[in-house]
Amino acid sequence: MDKKELLINEIKQAPEPLLAEVLDFVRFLKTKLAKEDFDLTLASESSLKKDWLKADEDEAWKDL
Repeated sequence: MDKKELLINEIKQAPEPLLAEVLDFVRFLKTKLAKEDFDLTLASESSLKKDWLKADEDEAWKDL
């Protein structure tokens, strides 16, 4: 049984008052992950910017 199935089984057995907290926590984790991905994208942008701003890059991508 994979982790998603285990989690679903636990949720099915959890008392109703607990489910709101579980839902909030899952949403928090998803938001946290999205922020980490965004932060990594920003870090990559600053290191790659010098290459993106070259004229030969514009030429290479002009037909797309």
